[in-house]
Amino acid sequence: MSAENKLDRELTLTRTFDAPHEMVFNAWIDVKHLVQWWAPKGFTNPVCEIDPQPGGNINIVMRGPDGTDYPMGGTFKQIVKNEKIVFTSTAYKQEDGSNLLENLNTVTFTEKDGKTEMTLHVQVLKTSDAVADAHSGMKQGWNESLDKLEGFIQSNN
Repeated sequence: MSAENKLDRELTLTRTFDAPHEMVFNAWIDVKHLVQWWAPKGFTNPVCEIDPQPGGNINIVMRGPDGTDYPMGGTFKQIVKNEKIVFTSTAYKQEDGSNLLENLNTVTFTEKDGKTEMTLHVQVLKTSDAVADAHSGMKQGWNESLDKLEGFIQSNN
């Protein structure tokens, strides 16, 4: 793997929301909220099932604007109420049950002057040339998802 590819194995994004950190935290673990903002711009989530507890599963089908479904899974590793969520996300499941893409995601929530600073850190655990397009679009996809989260927070605060 080239040095350039190693650089995209981690991504950190920070956003500040004009909302209490409990509200921003709940947007990640309440399926009624998550379904409204998860996935990039133009995508919907016809399937959105989560069990937000350590060892709990994530099952989301993101539907693209062209109608293509992109199923993803994952597992919650750690949840500290209003402070931190750690989960894996997997995609491109193969016939043998393995996934071509797996990430470890850590989301932290910090209260600052009545606002919430949220930091998302993504560590790519597994990828392959077969999913290079998805891997290279990770930053844009997360930014578009977080834009939708910001809109959700603004309209519900």
